[in-house]
This record gives sequence, structure tokens and C-alpha cells, in this order.
Amino acid sequence: MTDFQTWSYEALSREFKYAVDFVCRRVVNREEVVEQAFCALLTGEHLLLQSRTGVGKSLLAEQIFRMFSGARVFRVQASKEQQPDTYFGALDIEELKRGRIVHNIEGSIVDCEFAFIDEIFDANDFTLRALLSVLNERQLMRGVQNVPAKLHTVIAATNYLRVSDITEAILDRFLYKAVILPDKDPHVQYKIAHQFLLHGGKPAQPLRTIPFALLQYVHSIATGQHPERQITISPELIYFANLVIRYYEVLRNRALREHYRGGTPPIDYYISPRTQAKSLNLLRAIALLHGRDTVSTEDVGKLYFIFATVGVPEEVELFRKAYTTVLHSLHASNGFEQLRLLLAFESLLEQLQQDHSLLFRPLSSIAQSPLRKTFLDWLKETFGGADHTVQQNKRLLEQFLRDFVPACEEVRELKQALERELTQFLRSIE
Repeated sequence: MTDFQTWSYEALSREFKYAVDFVCRRVVNREEVVEQAFCALLTGEHLLLQSRTGVGKSLLAEQIFRMFSGARVFRVQASKEQQPDTYFGALDIEELKRGRIVHNIEGSIVDCEFAFIDEIFDANDFTLRALLSVLNERQLMRGVQNVPAKLHTVIAATNYLRVSDITEAILDRFLYKAVILPDKDPHVQYKIAHQFLLHGGKPAQPLRTIPFALLQYVHSIATGQHPERQITISPELIYFANLVIRYYEVLRNRALREHYRGGTPPIDYYISPRTQAKSLNLLRAIALLHGRDTVSTEDVGKLYFIFATVGVPEEVELFRKAYTTVLHSLHASNGFEQLRLLLAFESLLEQLQQDHSLLFRPLSSIAQSPLRKTFLDWLKETFGGADHTVQQNKRLLEQFLRDFVPACEEVRELKQALERELTQFLRSIE
């Protein structure tokens, strides 16, 4: 077995870049959706493709899965007549005679690493409800049967969205969503026709494939589960990403209200804490795809892969507006440096909350970089270099925040939150 541990991030990136480029050459003018799909694969999430008929959703899914070896693909075209055994395997008749629901899962969606579900919303609600635990928890839970699923990623396709309580739950399981519009540009149509002549509308066989074991390996890195290899996300970058996500949520709701002005008030656009937390996995996946072990500011700009519907320009542009607005605000005011400092102060405060005895030591000996140097400079300027301990520490903490002058509104909010947190902590130890 290949020891992927010895591979550099650049080498890992090259394997996936080859696969992405190959799919993009085969499935014309779908670069953004292809990159989104590979992010779904790296993070172990599902992708929903919506378009009119004949746009190539099936070809796209099949070509992506063709890039991997050592993984089985479950395929099904949904219909209203189907029952859960279409997905989970035939019922065991002998067990059924005893009143027990047990599926023969061999070759089913539970037993395969990949799945393609065509026209997923043609399935009835009973079947869709049965799929929920497999999609989310990767677990088949039917009657007395409770079996872990091998399923890594599902790509589903649909020509339309059907609204019900169950379909909303299904949509929630697909973290990545894209709308594929027909291509009318003559040059694009020519390229599509050329590919059809070469491959007859079928997926092409690549010269090399990615072992599924390698996908599992990079998935463990992208999701922060690998014990030795980590992709770093700095605290200020996490805070920046959360600011962008919050502002995007505001912009989406503002757009909804403007669109429905005078009509029935719309349901608010809502980003759940679970989805927001999973965005960190996407950031690591994007960095890995670019051969880096550190997330960059630019990577945050790609978070629209999960918060917007790729292929819907209005949603994508709103996210880009949120990203550039917050980015410019922080860059213009040295906000990133201030965020870095305040978040380091928060780290110091967390240490004190966990161990009150640290208050009896010089705070400058506890504070970590980048706070420590700034804290020492501030002490020198304010108190002539005296390194106060015990009786002065509470006052030093309060005054440090009091003297801190935020450069922009985003930093001011963080400072106010830390002031409240510090007040609560000091009251708790009185």
C-alpha cells in the first residue's frame, strides 16, 4: 500500500488537479461546478445538481466517479413507485416472516462508496425519509437493522425542486448545490459536439485514477481528523470568515425582503451553526487542492460553494460582495492585526478562566505571541516597565482593553464582547 504520509501537499494537490482538469476537458464549460464537486469529495459531503433535461448532469457525475479506483458506485433513477429496498437491498424473506425488517445490503447504497441518484425528487416521501440517516449519519436504521454505511459522497440530480417537510430535510443533507444552465454559446456548443464525437456521450477513461484510499487520506486532513497532518487556519481568519458569513446572511435576507416587497413576508434565509462549522472543512479542502498547509484569506472567498447555489449569479455575487466589503474594511484599517491581538487576549482570558491560580503570576509570562510582545510594550509605556502581579492583574486586564482603540466596526464588536467576558470572569472570582 502506498504510504501517502510521505507525500507533500504539492504532490497530493497534483493528483487532484489532474482529475479536476481531466473532468473539465471532458465536461465542457463546467469548471466551477467541477471544483465544487471535488470540494464535496474532499470534505465527504453530498452534491445536488439541478438543471433542465439534457444538460449533462449524469455525464458530469459519472465522469467524476470515473476518476477514482477502488470505489463502487451505486446508481439509481428515482421514481414514485420505488420502495426503500430499491436503495437498501431486498428484504430478507425469512426475517420478514418473523416480523423483522432486514435488508440484504450487498451492492446497495449502504455497501458502496459513491452513489448517483438521478431525479431524486421523483422518489416518494416515504423512501426519501428512509434515506435521511444514510445521507447524514452514514447509518442504515430500518427496523431492527442498524448498519454503518460505507457511503462517502452522493451526487444527486433533479430537473425540479419539490417542496415538502421531507424534501427540505433532504436538501439540508446536500451541503453543496449547483444549478447548471444550458450552453447557447456557439463555441461552447462546438466543444460539446467535439467531445460527443470522441466519446459518444459516455465518460472517458483517464490515463490514471486516484485510489479511493488516497481520497480517504486527504479527507481525514481536510476534516481535521488526521492525527499528524493538519492544515492551519489562524484565529483571525476564522473570525474573518464568520464576519463574511454573517454579512452574507444579512444581504440575502435584505434581497429577499426587497424581492417580496408588498407581498407575503418571506421565510428568512438562515445559516445553521452546523453548516457554518462545516465551512472550516471547505477552507482546508481548498487549501489542500492548492497544495498548501495553511488557509489563506483568498480561500474564504470560495465559501460560496456551500452558502450559495453555484450557477445562480445573484447568490454568488451577494457572497462576493460580502467577502470584498469585509475584506476591504479590515485591510484599510489594519483590522486583521487588531483581530489577531484581541483573539490572543481572549486566549489568555480562557487560560485564566481554566486556572485561577495564574492570576498570581505576572500576566506577561502567561500571554502568548502575538499578545506577549504587545502586552509587554503596553506595560512599559503605561507603567514604566513594571511587571505587576497579584493585586494589579485584574486592573491590568481591564485597562488593556480600555486603552485598546478599535480601527473599524468589526474590531469594535469583538472588543465589546471581550469586555463583557472579562467582566463576568472578574465577578466570578470575587
